[in-house]
Amino acid sequence: MKRFVLAVAMLAFVASSAVAENWPSWRGPTASGVASGENYPTQWSAEKNVKWKVKLPGLGNSTPVVWGDKIFLTSGIDGQNNVLALDHAGKELWRTPVGKEVPGKHKKATGSNPSAVTDGEHLFVYFKSGDLACLDYSGKVLWHENLQDKYGEDTLWWDLGTSPVLTKNAVVVAVMQSGPSYLVAFDKQSGKVAWKQDRNLDAPEEAAQSYSTPVVLEYNGQQIIVCLGADHVTCHDAATGKELWRVGGLNPTNHKFFRSIASAVVDSNVVVAPYARGATLTAIKLGGSGDVTKSHVLWTKDDLGADVPTPAAQDGKAYVCTDKGELSCVDIPTGNILWKVAAEKNRNAYSSSPVLAGDKVYLTREDGKTFVVDTTTHKIIAENELDGEFTVATPVFVDGTILIRTHESLYCIGK
Repeated sequence: MKRFVLAVAMLAFVASSAVAENWPSWRGPTASGVASGENYPTQWSAEKNVKWKVKLPGLGNSTPVVWGDKIFLTSGIDGQNNVLALDHAGKELWRTPVGKEVPGKHKKATGSNPSAVTDGEHLFVYFKSGDLACLDYSGKVLWHENLQDKYGEDTLWWDLGTSPVLTKNAVVVAVMQSGPSYLVAFDKQSGKVAWKQDRNLDAPEEAAQSYSTPVVLEYNGQQIIVCLGADHVTCHDAATGKELWRVGGLNPTNHKFFRSIASAVVDSNVVVAPYARGATLTAIKLGGSGDVTKSHVLWTKDDLGADVPTPAAQDGKAYVCTDKGELSCVDIPTGNILWKVAAEKNRNAYSSSPVLAGDKVYLTREDGKTFVVDTTTHKIIAENELDGEFTVATPVFVDGTILIRTHESLYCIGK
């Protein structure tokens, strides 16, 4: 009996360890910008603590995802969207084309901005071209749809940025743009449409457009989807897409150009929503039905926000990084700023999202320089430069190593 109990305990430990080593979506295992484990390097350079660097076969800005022994990312290669799998030594295992590439317009963008997402069995990818596909871990395409062919053209002024997210049974994509906006869910296994929910809100011109990614979570025994964009936060039933509640008022002056890039983050049953091109931050408690703007907004700050980086959050604290590298730790229940620190400024902005690993926050600037902030001393303890390659992808933390994807390369940082 003792041997049986010990065996079960060992299996449970192995299972939990396996989960801890994965990075299944662009915001990590908890979808909140928090890494598992604590023993990650804090100092490196182009010559120091770089386990390997590989030149990628095409351009892309998607954040890699990791499951088990494979690293997955997307890239444009020879005019085609491509999905790549690498091992943990940086060796390419396979690549699979998924539709014709539509290149980026902006200097920060490519046709491969959205990050992949995986459930440990299948990989789901999405591209600016509208191509959405499900692949197995050998690189075989199991099903493939094009949302723009199916539901209408992309009317975003700039480049697609939202990444797909997973519910229990479906992969969900948010399309928030001028003209028809919607959330659509495809059954993971068959690729058939599970549901489609219109999301047409009365936001003016570019404010109707969003590049943010929804958040999927459990609340009161129900799986829900929280979506930020078009001057609103909406919450949907993950099983049907039905809107459960909404909060408006994020654009009280009806500003025409309040498109949203940063995504919301959820912690302690509170949604933290950056908006107004980085000028505001709003906290909304979960729950309710219908329009809960007056009853569920806990606080709004008009002197703090993030335009591009999505905040990280854990244990009632949100870590908000501005495009200029100013990091604030915010107490989520009250909105009080607990402490601030400013990373070095230069002509490069901060587009990568902050990651909390143990008691350290990592901020990566567009030139690849990463600043490490100690959350106990509230000081920058390290400044790490690579080769000056352009990056907007968020670093990935797995198994004591950090993956940094630049426009052209993938670095593995580790002791």
